[in-house]
Amino acid sequence: MKNRLAFLRRRNESPGSSPVGKLDKSKKSVKPTPEESMKWGESLDKLLIHKYGLAAFRAFLRTEFSEENLDFWLACEDYKKIKSQSKMASKAKKIFAEFIAIQSCKEVNLDSCTREHTKENLQNISRSCFDLAQRRIYGLMEKDSYPRFLRSELYVELVNQKKPSTTSTSS
Repeated sequence: MKNRLAFLRRRNESPGSSPVGKLDKSKKSVKPTPEESMKWGESLDKLLIHKYGLAAFRAFLRTEFSEENLDFWLACEDYKKIKSQSKMASKAKKIFAEFIAIQSCKEVNLDSCTREHTKENLQNISRSCFDLAQRRIYGLMEKDSYPRFLRSELYVELVNQKKPSTTSTSS
């Protein structure tokens, strides 16, 4: 239930609710050090597993109007954690309708073969129904959005942020 509510909470954030490139206050409280931020440059995986990194990447994708790729990838990750077969079936239909069906509200960019393969997988629901589509979208983010994120002002500022001076001046 908590995962579902957290997912809904993320969904209800409107792109115009905060200035572009800004992260909400709860994320700022755990602002990464420049060293942590630099690790995100090693791989997309390292970026996605860090809570602040994920939020920063989402903020960047929002500026490019392509956050549906990340939303789909995260929905697939949540889907894989579902234990109940009936919940899995219901979530699979929802993911397909929201991200994969042609003309869906957050349609991700998949080739017709992958789209058809995923549709066929829904005839026999399993944890791996979306694996191919998820890999394709991950590949798109890795080769396209992620390199642009690493060159973005948002990321560059995180890496180059000045450390607060903790030394006191004494005479």
